[in-house]
Amino acid sequence: MRRKRTVCAVLIAFLMPLLLLQGAAADVAEVSSVPSVSVDIGGSDSLRILLILTVLVLAPSILIMLTSFTRIVIVFSFVRNALGLQQTPPNQVLIGLALFLSLFIMSPVVDEIKTEAYLPYDSGQITQSEAISRMEGPLREFMLKQTRNEDLKLFLNLSNEPEPDDLDELSMRTVIPAFITSELRRAFLMGFMIFIPFLIIDMVVASVLMSMGMMMLPPSMISLPLKIMLFVLVDGWDLVVKSLIMSFN
Repeated sequence: MRRKRTVCAVLIAFLMPLLLLQGAAADVAEVSSVPSVSVDIGGSDSLRILLILTVLVLAPSILIMLTSFTRIVIVFSFVRNALGLQQTPPNQVLIGLALFLSLFIMSPVVDEIKTEAYLPYDSGQITQSEAISRMEGPLREFMLKQTRNEDLKLFLNLSNEPEPDDLDELSMRTVIPAFITSELRRAFLMGFMIFIPFLIIDMVVASVLMSMGMMMLPPSMISLPLKIMLFVLVDGWDLVVKSLIMSFN
């Protein structure tokens, strides 16, 4: 029974690592309490350790691909490039802000998974397979809400699957790539809209300098402080963050 609960905890961590911050220490203590580990790849202990290591390697990618992180971090990258700043804000700041915004946006999904799947399984009310099925529900609902029908049809055609009558019948191997493709499209569309005002500033500054005969002066030296000033005056970060959060509603 303890092995089954460990496997289910690993699967839950694979889908949503945020749910197991409290139980991670107990799992590590349980694994470390084993007096000896067999190196035989056919042993159950070795397979369990191999599964845990695989999940730990793939967990960051799963967290990024199945949540709002992708759209947020791409839009932040567009903002930095539009301003003409190479390393300001640094990558660590953008990724950290994107992670916390993802946690804010995904908190209803995380709470639903915890209430409907993790807590009932932890108390022994449901089985492992039922817990996994319940975990897929909130994630599927979130991803389908952000996925375009064109992208779903694309991957249905590529996989030669018939179009189901109910979206809940779609397999995750179809929903996940369609969701990622839709996220990339929306992120690039938002990035394009962010680029337009800063591009206009660059064009105006270059035209003024050329008309004044200052061809040797790089336009970026003049446009960069103007773009930063404009971004600060209109409270740009607040507008970008608000637009990102509202885009998931």
